[in-house]
Amino acid sequence: MSLQSVWAVPLALFLIGITGCSEVDKAMQEQGEKTKSMAAEAQRQAGMPRIVNFTELKLLNWLFELRDTEGLKTYTYVRDYEGRLHHLCNSIGYGMPFSAQRTSPEQPAVVNPGNVTGGKQTFVLPQPEPNGMFPPTSSSATWVVCVGKDGKPSPLYEESLISVSVFPLKAVDSYTLDEPPSWK
Repeated sequence: MSLQSVWAVPLALFLIGITGCSEVDKAMQEQGEKTKSMAAEAQRQAGMPRIVNFTELKLLNWLFELRDTEGLKTYTYVRDYEGRLHHLCNSIGYGMPFSAQRTSPEQPAVVNPGNVTGGKQTFVLPQPEPNGMFPPTSSSATWVVCVGKDGKPSPLYEESLISVSVFPLKAVDSYTLDEPPSWK
């Protein structure tokens, strides 16, 4: 058996693989070009809206700054199935979604930087929190920082949907029979 025949099959498979990949890449490139062309035509025909006051952006900035207010006094409520509000607790801030993460939930990982086609293969992998846990990407639960009569904060994990306001709302009653214990 000659050296040429030994390498013939792997070489043929390699060439078929490259051809298949390039066909997929070519189709994706054509789709991308057509999408860009259509977006350019849409822009030419419709243009951009004539926004001059940027009111929504200003309101969003204001809300971000309000949320960043240290010690912001709020009132947290839950709704029953009839839409009635029940006071949950006096609170600090607007509540934190249980699925909020301190670090980026994903990290890029480069695999096979010197592969056959010469390009890098990058994958996105989940990244754990500093405690080693992988929190859910979404959750309906919320952490609420309730405030006791002594003014000290106490965390509350709440799975009901909540409403939080910077002013008291009319509630039918209060779910908290006792003041929450102060967090030490």
